[in-house]
Amino acid sequence: MDGTPGTPLRVGLLGYGLAGSVFHAPLVAATDGLVLDTVVTGDPERQKQVRAAYPDATTVATADDLLARADRLDLAVVASPNRTHVPLATAALEAGLPVVVDKPLAATAAEAEELATLADARGLLLSAFHNRRWDNDFRTLAALLADGSLGEVHRFESRFERWRPALRGGWRDSADPADVGGLLYDLGSHLVDQALTLFGPVTSVYAESDARRAGSVVDDDDFVALVHAGGVRTHLWMTAMAPQLGPRFRVLGSRAGYVKYGLDPQEAALRDGRRPGDGDGTWGAEPESAWGRLGAGESPLTGGGEPVPTLPGAYPAYYAGIVEALRTGTPPPVTAAEAAATLRVLEAARRSAAEGRVVRLPDGA
Repeated sequence: MDGTPGTPLRVGLLGYGLAGSVFHAPLVAATDGLVLDTVVTGDPERQKQVRAAYPDATTVATADDLLARADRLDLAVVASPNRTHVPLATAALEAGLPVVVDKPLAATAAEAEELATLADARGLLLSAFHNRRWDNDFRTLAALLADGSLGEVHRFESRFERWRPALRGGWRDSADPADVGGLLYDLGSHLVDQALTLFGPVTSVYAESDARRAGSVVDDDDFVALVHAGGVRTHLWMTAMAPQLGPRFRVLGSRAGYVKYGLDPQEAALRDGRRPGDGDGTWGAEPESAWGRLGAGESPLTGGGEPVPTLPGAYPAYYAGIVEALRTGTPPPVTAAEAAATLRVLEAARRSAAEGRVVRLPDGA
């Protein structure tokens, strides 16, 4: 690794599908201290897209081609389909590269822990890209918890709901366990990570999983109930079959509740081709009409409570944290241990749904 102060760290990106093209490449390119050096994609059209968007980057067809250039890279980012996360991260670590892996880090907590052991043995950074910790609503809720506005929280409700009644195909809709398809591991990875980040370890998990869409062979409608060691009860919903969307957050405390509708605007902005630092100073901001409300005794939909200005979303903070960790040796913004804890909860949820029972996690996760 080139540790020369002021010299950008060179990033190799494995994969240029949705995760690579919409999230990782733009955020890497927008981060001071990083430069997108090499992109792996065997698709000629995607190679053209890379050259158009990042003319200074080199495109290669295979992961082996990138790893052959490992001596000129400082970081590998795995943004390929889920089944490749562990083998590609392993190969990159064995080639001497620090690694960021798109969520989920692995299919199982055991695999995530094995990756963490390998990274520790080689003295290399390993981090999972749980970018939703930098959503605008999550940042706002964390601030309300920190300043005591809610009092003692007893219930946390969180949703990622969509109306996508038609299957799109691809690995996300595959029943092959190696593909780690379905919404529980896709959207649930974000929801569980957020809940653990806010309220700590979990002692019990109950879940319901269904395949609602015609022809679906994987879960597309899930509910997960968690009991945290600190006493908070978390209810999580993730579905592709919600013709009417519920609140993104509903958080109930001893002093007040917070209700927030709508999604963080950063993903939509990235999909539309906007980039952090474009110059208008509004990255991650949302209009006042989308702010959540804080109050007690009345529904926010009938004017109850006071509007709470939503803090801007801050996805760029993730890769800024990666730069800091690589330069100084401090922990990355999301650790492999945190990603493994999320996977333990997801595994328990899958087992709960299959067996129709509460699954206990006596040591917490």
